[in-house]
Amino acid sequence: MRILATLGPSSDDPEMIRKLYLAGADAFRLNMSHGSHADHKKVIAAIRKLEKDARRPMTILADLQGPKLRIGEFADGLVQLEKDSIFTLDRDESPGDRSRVSLPHPEIFAAIEEGARLLLDDGKVALKVTAAEPDRIETVVEVGGPLTNNKGLNVPDVVIPMAALTDKDRSDLAFALDQGVDWIALSFVQKPEDAAEARKLIHGRAALLAKIEKPSAVRRIDEILEAVDAVMVARGDLGVEIPPEEVPPLQKQIIEKARMLGRPVVVATQMLESMVRSPSPTRAEVSDVATAVYDGADAIMLSAESAAGDWPEESVAMMDKIATAVEADPSHWARVHFTETMPDSTSADALAEASNGIAETVSASAIICFTTSGSTARRVSRERPSVPLLVLTPKLKTARRLGLLWGAHSVHTRDVNNFEQMVAKSKRMALRARIANGGDRVIVMAGVPFGTPGSTNVLHIVRLLGDELQRHTQAEIARDR
Repeated sequence: MRILATLGPSSDDPEMIRKLYLAGADAFRLNMSHGSHADHKKVIAAIRKLEKDARRPMTILADLQGPKLRIGEFADGLVQLEKDSIFTLDRDESPGDRSRVSLPHPEIFAAIEEGARLLLDDGKVALKVTAAEPDRIETVVEVGGPLTNNKGLNVPDVVIPMAALTDKDRSDLAFALDQGVDWIALSFVQKPEDAAEARKLIHGRAALLAKIEKPSAVRRIDEILEAVDAVMVARGDLGVEIPPEEVPPLQKQIIEKARMLGRPVVVATQMLESMVRSPSPTRAEVSDVATAVYDGADAIMLSAESAAGDWPEESVAMMDKIATAVEADPSHWARVHFTETMPDSTSADALAEASNGIAETVSASAIICFTTSGSTARRVSRERPSVPLLVLTPKLKTARRLGLLWGAHSVHTRDVNNFEQMVAKSKRMALRARIANGGDRVIVMAGVPFGTPGSTNVLHIVRLLGDELQRHTQAEIARDR
């Protein structure tokens, strides 16, 4: 299980980033909704410095803000909406009152329909549309409450005809790509075309993750999964736009679909929310994190807990403890295999599926795969093997991107040129990573000819003697670096 920690005011200095890594963080999220490019540049430099010092690839995810929908301002800054009262949203830019407020989003006026719901302030105030005109939307207040300036608006029942990337997103995306981040998270995805637009701009310079936080995205999840490299179950806005009791089964369904397609899946939002201010979580939060691990998610994410909370290091350490305890449960392996992952009719998929069974049969200590693009590692990880997965790749970009992948320990190392080098290097790297000892067997996967992406066609069982590190030559040492 991977841990994705969001960095922010509580955790953006180099020393705290190092502490989060030592506490168990496998990847770091930059929230582009907050902070300047100069701030993010310093954080990225600190992560890359840590990567060099720790000699381990570090994964950076830049999370784009996406199109935020907000109402205008009120003359007094605050109004109290009463249940069953009439409230209007219009295109008049003057300050509002308890009967109306401006809505600076013409796309909503073009798409909204009678009977649709409008949710304000994370769902605390709910309106139902009774009449929709080109310049005004009449509603009745279904759930009343206080409302202040510029509160967020959710439109769960309608697909809004607006681009997934705002001007700010495009600027942030260009900056993030120039800084060499590994993943781009796309917010408020509604349809697969949103992902296609982002992928065109990214042009292969980073992997693409779609945040599933709107009902329209849930309805087209299969198509979206085909269009992206990973997904996030973003339970914050998703839990606003759909009834909260529907979120847990949706979480399981999205994880299962992502697993079946071999796409990494992240579960996020309010996982250890009480640890923003408390040094310990509630039992319900612990159970929530454990459920995501039992469901077989690739990664679990901390948001405000690590970014703005009082206990960032402790939050990461707690999440790591929970994941470790679940993975030590004898029933864990069976539970994550409730999802049946059917291989494609390729040699790479057949070998990836077989590697797990062979490892169980011969009591192997690890599965080692040589990969250039990372596809072999993703195939093996999809099977959720019961032994560690050591990924050896000559591409640092690949090693970094695999930081969100379940069970993968990536090492950036020089490629091998022949079968004998593959066997010898597998033994040395298994000992260096401390995933095997003398007398242990490991499963090795690679593609021949070596160095050719997408050519995985070899599965080999290797037995370690235990003295391979003492016997290797200086030339072999150089090839390991």
